[in-house]
Amino acid sequence: MSVLPLIRFNKPYGVLSQFTAEGRWRGLKDFIDLPDFYAAGRLDADSEGLLLLTDDGRLQAQIADPRFKMPKTYWVQVEGVPDDAALTALRSGLPLKDGMTKPAQARVLNAPPAVWEREPPIRTRQSTPTTWLELVIREGRNRQVRRMTAAVGFPTLRLIRVAIGPYTLKGLAPGAWRDETLIALRP
Repeated sequence: MSVLPLIRFNKPYGVLSQFTAEGRWRGLKDFIDLPDFYAAGRLDADSEGLLLLTDDGRLQAQIADPRFKMPKTYWVQVEGVPDDAALTALRSGLPLKDGMTKPAQARVLNAPPAVWEREPPIRTRQSTPTTWLELVIREGRNRQVRRMTAAVGFPTLRLIRVAIGPYTLKGLAPGAWRDETLIALRP
């Protein structure tokens, strides 16, 4: 048996997926003081939510590499009200500048999710409604979810990753982390 160290972290808006701060963005060191831990995957500074960290290279690869097909679930607040054609396009896969996306699971959330207030708040327009979507993807291109919603005509205003495979944000306030160290057999 071996120990697979894993940390779940609820990354706030304005924080990079690295320990070092850059420019106006804070780094993970403002929240987590663990040597030799690194993010398994990325979440842009202007996105929020679940980030997994580990000091185990194999586990990091299994979480981050699309070949392992670990689904990533996002709640996405978009400008406007997506129609069936937009949802069908997301579910079918979209052509982006870097190639076709894999099909996503996409659905409208009937009610806004119970999430924390973002600081700073998103921009709003009184004449334009917003809609929350749930998107599940199995790849992780640069700013992929934002580019997908823009490609179907509904720009992303707020993006929160709520799950990576079986790991979720449950019980984590923004800026909080929890040790999820696993005990597992390795071949």
